[in-house]
Formats: sequence, structure tokens, C-alpha cells
Amino acid sequence: MSIKIEVWGSYACFSRPEMKTERVSYDIITPSAAKGLIESIFWHPGMTWVIDRIYLLSPIQFTNVRRNEVKSVIVGSNVLSVMKGGKADLAIYTSQDIQQRAALILQDVHYVLEAHFDMTEKAAPGDNPGKFQEMTRRRLAKGQNYSMPYLGCREFPANCREWPGGEIPTQPVTQDLGYMLHSMDYSDPQDIRPRFFRAKLVNGVLDLQDCEVVS
Repeated sequence: MSIKIEVWGSYACFSRPEMKTERVSYDIITPSAAKGLIESIFWHPGMTWVIDRIYLLSPIQFTNVRRNEVKSVIVGSNVLSVMKGGKADLAIYTSQDIQQRAALILQDVHYVLEAHFDMTEKAAPGDNPGKFQEMTRRRLAKGQNYSMPYLGCREFPANCREWPGGEIPTQPVTQDLGYMLHSMDYSDPQDIRPRFFRAKLVNGVLDLQDCEVVS
């Protein structure tokens, strides 16, 4: 069963992993970001979302901003030490650790995400595709979320609703977007790998059903 979800917002940033210091966004939302956005609306261990197509409804527009970020992270070993009764600093003091970074982000984004879900082995006996489909549609109609949907960064919230039907007015854009992050491979927790694919927009549609994914 598939569903189409309309997503839009003022700003978005789907960061390219090859850019280390300054954030640079991909041209459009990535499949992993699209999956995470839908999961923020409805997630259940008995199913997993799969993104089939991404429709581009607004022109691709970039803008430059400067953002305040902290340059440090809390080290996991410090957390473990405190959990075992030790002493370690678990605070980040923004007044001492803040720095400004430039970012190339997207502006006035508008997409339709077409997705379906597969049932998993964690589904309960009473779970079924029709039940999950109805729950997703009900949450979209009521504006209910497990967490706030966002467009790449948490400061860029997303507006979401089920696509009302009819023809999707995509942008007349056919463009090779190069290699794009598809998803993360968590099959080996000790060696988590990014997976990429060659992204190409054809008349404003990014078709993910037959794309070749490589690690």
C-alpha cells in the first residue's frame, strides 16, 4: 500500500557528507531524510517505510546563511564513566564553545513524497497493512506527530498533509544531481556504512524504485 504526502517549508538543509566544515545542502530532499520525516509522523516496529518517488513542486533555490553552532560534542566515554559512578563533565557551555558557520541551504521547498511500507517480523498478530495505512492517514489529517517533522535540520520545521489527489504539478526539470546519500547500512553495528545512488530528476520526479545503490 502506498501513500503520497505533501511536504513544504521555508528552509531546508540536507547536508552533503563530503562537506566537513561548512554545511552545503543537496539540491533536493534525500531518501533517508524523506524516510525520517515520514517516521516522525507514524512509526511502528512492525513496519518499515520505503520511499518510491520524490516529486519536486517548487524550483530549486539556494540561499546563504550564517548559523551559530557548538564546536564540541559530549564524549560517549564520559557518559559511561558517569553511569558507573565516575566523574566527568557532561555539559557544553555555549558561551565558550559557540562558533559561526556559513551554510548553503534550500529556500521555499515543496515536495510530494510517495512511499509504501513493508511489514517486519516484529509485527504483532493483530497488525496488518490496512491498519497501518489508516493510522498514518488519520495522523496526517489531524496533524499528529511522534516528533516534529523537519527538513534536514531541526530548526527547519516541515508542514505535512496527505496529497489530496489528482495530477502532481511537478517542475519541468530534468537534471543529473550526481551521487546522493540514499541510506545508512546498519547490518554491522561496528561498521555502519553510507549507501549512495546516482540521482537524476526527470520532469521533476526522482524515481527510487530501480536505482542502483552502492556503499
